[in-house]
Amino acid sequence: MLTNTSSVLKNRNAQLAADQKFIDGLNKHSQTITSLVIGGTSLTTAAIIGILQARLDAANAAQSTRAAWLNAVKADKDERAKTRTFRAGLRQALQVAFAGSIDALADFGLTPRKPRVVTPEKKAAAAAKAKATRAARHTMGKKQKAEIKGTVPATAPATSPAASAPAAQPVTAPVAPAIPVAPTAPVAPAPAGEATPSPALPAPGTTPATQPKS
Repeated sequence: MLTNTSSVLKNRNAQLAADQKFIDGLNKHSQTITSLVIGGTSLTTAAIIGILQARLDAANAAQSTRAAWLNAVKADKDERAKTRTFRAGLRQALQVAFAGSIDALADFGLTPRKPRVVTPEKKAAAAAKAKATRAARHTMGKKQKAEIKGTVPATAPATSPAASAPAAQPVTAPVAPAIPVAPTAPVAPAPAGEATPSPALPAPGTTPATQPKS
């Protein structure tokens, strides 16, 4: 079970503070308490203070050493991060310089690069995945992009009020129906010595018939 580091440090600092309180109290009451029996052994006040002081000195040394260790760890991480790219470049340069030479590469702790072999199944799967990805992202090539053209909506031409008004229709006068002409009966010639009757007047709207000459 992992212990919380902050709680451990807090408890440690509390113990160090308690030890220092013991030392301060013993120094203050050294005339009253000259010795104490601890664990079946009689110890003088000076001896007790010496043991407590040794605890404090060891703790302070540990804290100082820990701070130095933390600083050293931080410096190590920073240096490794700063030179990571350089080390990778060095490895690549050595593999190129001694490509195919197993013994020479072994002197640097390196091994030859293994050629990458891609099976047809993997190639087909990669191609299918790439195609599906392009379809999902609606990725288009140059030809597909060139085929897409923008369209401008057509607008109706502006018309003047005179042009928009309907054209006047010509007015046609009604034509009177033709009156049929009744046929004229021929007039028989009058006998000699009788008066010739006057011809009948034609009806209105009819053309008079021409009488035959005697």
